[in-house]
Amino acid sequence: MKFGADKASRAPAVALTSMLDVIFLLLCFFVTVSVFSQWESEISIKLPASKTAEQPERLPGEIIVNLSKEGVVKVNGAVMPLHELKMRLAKIARFFPGQPVIIRADRDTRYESLVEVMDTCREADVWNFSLATEGEASR
Repeated sequence: MKFGADKASRAPAVALTSMLDVIFLLLCFFVTVSVFSQWESEISIKLPASKTAEQPERLPGEIIVNLSKEGVVKVNGAVMPLHELKMRLAKIARFFPGQPVIIRADRDTRYESLVEVMDTCREADVWNFSLATEGEASR
C-alpha cells in the first residue's frame, strides 16, 4: 500500500493576500489619524507672536488643549471644564507618564485663564506641557 504516492509534493507557499490586507488597513488607519490630529487645533485661536517660534515636529499621541480668549477650554473640538480636563489628563498621565501636552492659548486670553490651565496640568501630574506660538512672519 502506498499512501499519497500519486500526489506531487509542493513547496509551502506564504499567503500574501491577507498580509497585504492588514498592511493596507494599517496604512489607512495612520493616514486617518494624522489628518484628524491636525484638526485638533482650533482655527479661530490667534496665537501670540514670537521671534524664535519654530514649527515643531508633531509627537505621536500629544494632546492639544485650546484656550479661547473667553477662557473656554476645548480638547478635540469638545468644550471641557477644568475639572474634567484634570480627570482626563490624570488618567492619561497614569498610563503614559511624560505625555506631551500643547496649550494653544489665544493672544487675547486673560493670563489668569492660562495659569488655571497650567495648574490643571500640574495637578494631573502632567509636567511635559508647552505653549504654542507663531512666528512673526505669519502674523
